Formats: sequence, C-alpha cells, structure tokens
Amino acid sequence: MTAVDVVVVSYNSREHLRDCVEPLTRMDGVRAIVVDNASSDGSLDSIADLPVVRLDRTENGGFAKGCNEGWRAGSAPHVLFLNPDATIDEPSLRRLLDVLEHEPAAGAVAPKLLEEDGSLAYGLRRFPRLRSTYARALFLHRVLPRATWTDELIRDAAAYAVPASPEWVSGACVLVRREALEELDGWDDGFFLYCEDVDLCRRLWSSGRAVRYEPDAIAVHHGGASAPTSVTLPLLAASRIRYAAKHHSRLYGALERLGLALEELTRMLLSPRSLAVRRAHGRALALVLKGRA
Repeated sequence: MTAVDVVVVSYNSREHLRDCVEPLTRMDGVRAIVVDNASSDGSLDSIADLPVVRLDRTENGGFAKGCNEGWRAGSAPHVLFLNPDATIDEPSLRRLLDVLEHEPAAGAVAPKLLEEDGSLAYGLRRFPRLRSTYARALFLHRVLPRATWTDELIRDAAAYAVPASPEWVSGACVLVRREALEELDGWDDGFFLYCEDVDLCRRLWSSGRAVRYEPDAIAVHHGGASAPTSVTLPLLAASRIRYAAKHHSRLYGALERLGLALEELTRMLLSPRSLAVRRAHGRALALVLKGRA
C-alpha cells in the first residue's frame, strides 16, 4: 500500500533530478511522481530506468500547476512535495508522517532544511505584511535581522531547534494530507512561480488546519538550481502583487505595490550584485508600475 506520493516538479533539472528521485524508489510505501514542465535539457532521460511515474508536460504551466497534476495522479493519503534540487532520507520522511498521524489538526508539516554544506536554510516564514515589504525596501531586514517586523524569514537559529507552528513554510519540501488538498482544490496555479506555498499555507490555516515544523526531519536543499535570479525576479514581483490582491483589500494591494516598487528601485540602484541582476530588478519595477500580476 502506498502511504506517500512524492511529487517532484522538474524544469531543466537534469543535474539534480536523479539524486533527488533515486533514493525515493528504495523506500517502502513511497511512490515517486515526476512532473516535467517541458524541460529542454532531457531531465526525464536521467531517470528513464527508475520505477517512477513520469508525466511529461508539453508546456511549462508553472510550479503550482505541476504540483496539482502530480498529486492528482496519485492516491496515497499523504503527498510530499519535493523540489528536484532537494533530497530527503527515509527516517526523515517517516518522522513527517508521524507528525500528521499523531496530530489530526495538522494539514501540513515541513522538515528542517539544510544547505548542501550542512548550514541551516531559513525555511520558516511569517506571512507577508506591509511593514516587512517597506522594511525590506529600505534594507532594514539587514540592519535588524532578528526583528520580527522587518522580514518574512525567521532568522533566529534557535527557532529551528524545536517543533513549531509557523505561519508558512517553504514549498521546497512539505508533506500535506491528501484530504486537505482535495478540500482546497490543491495549489492555486494562478501563481506561476513563487508565493504558491505561502498561499497554500494561508488557506490551510483559514480552513482550520495547522501547519507544523518538525526539526527531527531533515531535507537538504541545493537551492535555485532551475533558473537564475535574473530570470525569476520579475516572476517574484508578479506573484507578490497577485498574493496581496487575493488576500487583502484594494487599498492594501495598492500600498503593497508601492512598497514593491520602492524595493525594486532600491535594488536596481544600490544592489552590489551583477549588472544582469540589477537589470532584472528594473524589469520587475516596470512590471509593478504597469500593474501587471
């Protein structure tokens, strides 16, 4: 009997995909489902010999749409969404299952995320708020990294040592009850990339289901392997605009858009990163000013 469907959405992830999927094929009660979003690097060829379900999409509909196609292709009572540049071992997956089995009120649970070098990856988050948007625009999250009002990221390492109920968790690795996905009609695939995980967690909380964090379960995340930052920055801006419009008032949305414009402007002018990244901030600024989401 399959206890967990593991859904991996791949886009030009050939470099990491096999390392992600192969360990899953050796776990009892686990079915791996790989949804390929029209990769051009032959990602699926790298796992052609593995006993996994392969769904080869003819167009890239985005991360959330791929997640939806994946979990709907399975039938297990629990669904683990795992990035193709992440890995999880069997004891950690079993620990996540234990949390949901012993906490009926929990709809999702996430593990501790580590970088490839073993350092902590910040995976616990607070919901977006206007104060954090403007604080980031003015670099206050760098000046006051542990202040709760300056950023969504929880940067206090001590918070990652104990079980918790964060407002939202990174979608890089999260275990969700199938019945919760069915009640919510899955991920909102109106988000092409970014904010789909915060949106899912917000809707879980609104439906009366808690989001949990379990530090005894560990996943390793290589991070950002599918696309460079210069490509994804405008996508992030569009998703943040859409999230604000979906969950808040028109006035809030307008103030959020203004804060995002300020953030993109300061990054475009002051970022110490490459010219390509500064230009990407410029494209994101143009998108925000045009009102597109």
